[in-house]
Amino acid sequence: MPSNLPKSFSKPFLKIFHALEAVLLVAITLATLFAMVEEFVHVFTEKRVLLTDILLMFIYLEVLAMVKQFVMNGKIPVRYPIYIAMMAIARYITLGMKELDAVLVVWLSVAALILAVATMVIRIGHHYWPYIDNSTAEKDE
Repeated sequence: MPSNLPKSFSKPFLKIFHALEAVLLVAITLATLFAMVEEFVHVFTEKRVLLTDILLMFIYLEVLAMVKQFVMNGKIPVRYPIYIAMMAIARYITLGMKELDAVLVVWLSVAALILAVATMVIRIGHHYWPYIDNSTAEKDE
């Protein structure tokens, strides 16, 4: 649906918005890379790698993958934040296994299972009912 705003307003606004978006993407990338480097330094100074460290690195990797997807396609698939949420839940359970109540661990596991099932449903849905982009469909005709 096209915008009803005057072009004299929307063009400069979109330029500013795209510039701000680019600056924020660079900031997110740099912050994630900085956090990854800090985690590697922590692992090397401790001279041991824990499961929580690996899970945290996977979270950072997923954030970088989200930035890459956004830069390449202009959108982020829903499954990327779901992957991050699953990793965060796994890391939370792993970090606090001794202190967490058994019922909380079960609920967190159920939450991770729901997220995994949601990812599977999304993937199956994309396979059987692929999203057709209107701009792509118009070019094909």
